[in-house]
Amino acid sequence: MTQPTSYGGRPRTPAPGAAAPERRIARLRGHARGLFWSALVLIGVSGATAYFYDNLPAPFENWMLLTAAGAVVLLLVVLPYVAWLSRSWTITTRRVIERSGFFGSSTREISHVRGYAIQMRRGILQRLWGAGTLTLSNGVEPPLRLKNVPHAVLVHETLVDQVEVNQILAHRDSQSQGSGAVDY
Repeated sequence: MTQPTSYGGRPRTPAPGAAAPERRIARLRGHARGLFWSALVLIGVSGATAYFYDNLPAPFENWMLLTAAGAVVLLLVVLPYVAWLSRSWTITTRRVIERSGFFGSSTREISHVRGYAIQMRRGILQRLWGAGTLTLSNGVEPPLRLKNVPHAVLVHETLVDQVEVNQILAHRDSQSQGSGAVDY
């Protein structure tokens, strides 16, 4: 049996029974538009701090202004950014991996070979930004939600392709291993 040729940079199909290397296709985070208000707060606090520094009424001092500005930036800018940064999804050629948590990390995986249903939900603002929420459910485990994924349509198509390719390869490997000729 000959190996199919590869066109357009697509990886070659592994030989039947050979283990295919797992490759990362994409690493995603939620859409960054969720940090819009944090950016506005940072700009506003910077401008207000610069304006009021050395220009405060009598009972207040500059260190009070800087402390208040630091607390606002910490609560309304840094914490939302860390929360956004602490959740990511990785799509590989074998599975989808969700990692969440900053101090205590948790990981969930769903395999392409087992197959799963993909549901895409896009609100009006999500459509405007090209984002969407994808729900992957295989019927056994709780559904895996990829919330506010950028380029949701492209991610959806990629996941559908990966499920199809993995199921074809699994079927081919099972046929090649179980179809040995029996001599009598």
